[in-house]
Amino acid sequence: MAHLVDIGSFKAGQGQPPFLIAGPCVIESEQLVMETAGRIAEITKSLGIPYIFKSSFDKANRTSIKSFRGPGIEKGMAILKSVRDHVGCPVLTDVHTEEQATEAGKVVDVLQIPAFLCRQTDLLIAAANTGKVVNVKKGQFLSPIEMGNAVKKVEECGSRRILLTERGSSFGYNNLVVDMRSFPILRSFGYPVVFDATHSVQLPGGGGTKSSGQREFVEPLACAAAGAGVDGFFMEVHPNPDEALSDGPNMVPLHQLKSLLERILRICDATKPRP
Repeated sequence: MAHLVDIGSFKAGQGQPPFLIAGPCVIESEQLVMETAGRIAEITKSLGIPYIFKSSFDKANRTSIKSFRGPGIEKGMAILKSVRDHVGCPVLTDVHTEEQATEAGKVVDVLQIPAFLCRQTDLLIAAANTGKVVNVKKGQFLSPIEMGNAVKKVEECGSRRILLTERGSSFGYNNLVVDMRSFPILRSFGYPVVFDATHSVQLPGGGGTKSSGQREFVEPLACAAAGAGVDGFFMEVHPNPDEALSDGPNMVPLHQLKSLLERILRICDATKPRP
């Protein structure tokens, strides 16, 4: 059975317009977040795409202990609430502990379970118990079929508000690949499927003390996922990725976002089922 998931004012799932999750990887400043969220909201509105803003208050899995992690949960939640109130779109952030899930669930619309933590039962339960939408990112180390276990953990808490996100699979050292078979497999669990186009081109640890990335491959992979059939797209977006404090090499430059989305939408339209 295919479930439609209510997120803000729109429904996500089969037969619904594709939606976008996007924003800077990490909250660098309130000004950057508000300006980026506002601009992406304008772009998505002009294209008729439902939009969820994403940014992290804490990046707990940075490569180096010296890497910037974010402003922390108190300040981060205040900034995300401002986005929700002033930009008028749903907001998403990732959580790493049960306590973070409970606190963030008081503010955000979608709690994201990082790929490395998708098997953490207590974290999944805590996120589900908030009643908010739970976006579970498939671990780089998992086959798509194994995500059924994560789905069952959330369902056992009485929640059917689930998104499943593909973000690539480990392929040798410092590299990821995307298996297009993953999308129909994930969809078989009955929930909306999202493609993370920017983390899929990440080169984990490829920069020595930080991850690297190949943003030139975001567009072809996103287009391939659109052809394969997904319900939403996840992209980290920044006005100037080369100066970003996290994930710069794989983020989409803000000025390139509209043309990228336009191409993706054409493919989604061409491949949707006809009556």
